[in-house]
Amino acid sequence: MTNKARETCTVTIVGGGNSAHVLIPFLGETHHTVNLFTRRPDDWEDTITCEVRNGETGVLLKTFRGTINKISSDPADVIPEADIVILCLPVHTYRPSLAKIGPYISREKKEVFVGTVYGQAGFNWMVHEMEQENKLTNTVAFAVGLIPWICRTAKYGSLAYNYGGKQMNIAAVTPPDRFDRLNEILFEDICYTQLGTGNFVQACSFVSITLSVDNQIIHPSRIYGLWKKYNGGKWETHDDVPFFYKDFDDFSADCIKNVDDDFEAIRNAIRRHFPERPFKYMLSYLELERLSHNSQNVDIKLSIKDSKQLAAIKTPVVQLEDGTYMINTQCRFFTDDFPYGLVIAKWIAEKLGVEVPFITHLIRWDQNIRGDKYLAEEGKIDLNACLAEKYTTGIPPSYGIASIENILD
Repeated sequence: MTNKARETCTVTIVGGGNSAHVLIPFLGETHHTVNLFTRRPDDWEDTITCEVRNGETGVLLKTFRGTINKISSDPADVIPEADIVILCLPVHTYRPSLAKIGPYISREKKEVFVGTVYGQAGFNWMVHEMEQENKLTNTVAFAVGLIPWICRTAKYGSLAYNYGGKQMNIAAVTPPDRFDRLNEILFEDICYTQLGTGNFVQACSFVSITLSVDNQIIHPSRIYGLWKKYNGGKWETHDDVPFFYKDFDDFSADCIKNVDDDFEAIRNAIRRHFPERPFKYMLSYLELERLSHNSQNVDIKLSIKDSKQLAAIKTPVVQLEDGTYMINTQCRFFTDDFPYGLVIAKWIAEKLGVEVPFITHLIRWDQNIRGDKYLAEEGKIDLNACLAEKYTTGIPPSYGIASIENILD
């Protein structure tokens, strides 16, 4: 760990996800001023605790605490003074949340950093949309490819458990020359300073992250695998419901491979189309897993099934009137990972002339069970349906980007 004295900033956290419960103590311990914008201000204590625990034994290793300077459900209270704004929210809520905070971002500051610790779905497009709508000229967008640590909320608004940091973190920044500045004032303080691991490296483009993050690959594949294996994702009792990761099976692993193969076809087409970019950190599922965790895994199932940190995560289900349980089709695995994951990949694939049969199959399956509309009958993107409302999907045309040439930042 480093003893280097650090410049402090005012950071406003937006939302109350697991990562918010870690960021507040980590930033507080490094003497940043932390504000919180949340729909539930009364559910938060003034001081938030993060306990770093051994992922296998649960033994407490270290405790961090951070005090929240201001908590409010009104962006006018906590956004204007922010030097850095970090979204800790489900992906499909990024854009409406940016629309809420955009009018309150300071115009007087030389620059305000606006980012997220989970960078799925073209976060730069979203920030540029906010900039245009609010005539902002001083914002710097950033997105971290994966959440820098394994964590969960133990008590909402009060306590988080952290099971250790990634070995390496990837971030995209635009303008790209602001990476070093952001690394100095923020990135080191949200992982390496506390945990002694997880330095940040810079992706050459947000597209690297858009096409190389794991939720949009793992979640649809696993939820589909459970649906197919267990009679439409239904169980007699809650005890019958398999764990999402610990009970991972061969069929779900095969689904991940099929989705990732489709993504790899897109990634390769991107590399061919933009040969001047290195795309060093636009990686396959296993490549990203090995880089982030410094592992030697070559087997998809074992990389997930044997994870001690993920073992306790349950499959999202709802109880039906007859007392049985079924997969919750309203959970974020559907609302995030299809319209702001697979559908974006499908649009890019079509623009590059790439066939993505399994991604197409999963989108059709989602349409059948949820009634969503993303594809036309022939299996191509239905542009009118995808743009039916402002936040229906995150495909580039949602932001006025019609050409593949303009998807890079």
